[in-house]
Amino acid sequence: MTAEPSLYDEPGVGWTALLWAPLFALAGLLAELATGGPVHWLAWTLVAVGLVAITVPWVYARRRYLSLAVTVDGYRQGRETLEAARIAEVLEDEAPVGSRVLGGGWTIPKKYGEVGLKLDDGVFVRAWAKDPDALREALGDLVRARTTES
Repeated sequence: MTAEPSLYDEPGVGWTALLWAPLFALAGLLAELATGGPVHWLAWTLVAVGLVAITVPWVYARRRYLSLAVTVDGYRQGRETLEAARIAEVLEDEAPVGSRVLGGGWTIPKKYGEVGLKLDDGVFVRAWAKDPDALREALGDLVRARTTES
């Protein structure tokens, strides 16, 4: 897929999650300042850096594996890309039990809703999103646009 305008997009998580680490360290530093005891500047700086260091891989992984995008070229779910021509139908209900989950995982992640898809070869697959209704609408628009072109 090329860098086409997105019909629907979920980034997985924003990079703003990295701001929590320095904020926690700042809260600890302010607590030390407020209590009048010794202030451990180096320790709080190391806490902030350490928390950011362990948060970066978490954010990167969530952005890589939990992100999705619907463009005019197709649909990207996590590590998997599906060309628009492969999507034959967007189901109103969930896909049949045992259908493959898109994105490379075994199951749909918690707090995500399912959108059933039927592919051009008759196989049913399970797409997922935080807002499944918006994803269903975007994929439906994609399928309708493709079928009116042909």
